[in-house]
Amino acid sequence: MANILIAVTGSIASYKAADLVSSLKKQGHQVTVLMTEAAREFIQPLTLQVLSQNPVHLDVMQEPAPDQVNHIELGKRTDLFIVAPATANTIAKLAHGFADNMVTSTALALPDHVKKLVAPAMNTKMYDHPATQANLKTLETLWLSDHLSKRISTSLWRSRQRRPS
Repeated sequence: MANILIAVTGSIASYKAADLVSSLKKQGHQVTVLMTEAAREFIQPLTLQVLSQNPVHLDVMQEPAPDQVNHIELGKRTDLFIVAPATANTIAKLAHGFADNMVTSTALALPDHVKKLVAPAMNTKMYDHPATQANLKTLETLWLSDHLSKRISTSLWRSRQRRPS
């Protein structure tokens, strides 16, 4: 089975990460979770730690093993990197190479062979904004594993988020 790294960012949809982690574990995958500071406002790391049966990584400056750089080592052991939910802020940071938290630092350090998936989650006006669309296009060009992954995650997001304004 795969080693999956799930990056949870600060969205009301963050609670859905618990279902994703649980489902992947039931399928036999090894799951490790990263969280942004904003994500912790929506879901507790302990929930994801219990479900993943692994420590949740929160701070890029926290190095549990003194002989290893944590965000680099996590990437080396990863087969699939999923950002779910992916906020407009995190998408912008990923598209432009920012590395200012555990999620973005790890993403930037991922080996080329790691498959990547982004599941956008935000208000439809934010999603449709030209800046967000440009950032998604940049990400698709830079590191999304395949166009189908982007279409699936975008379709899932839109089907659940599209509501009258």
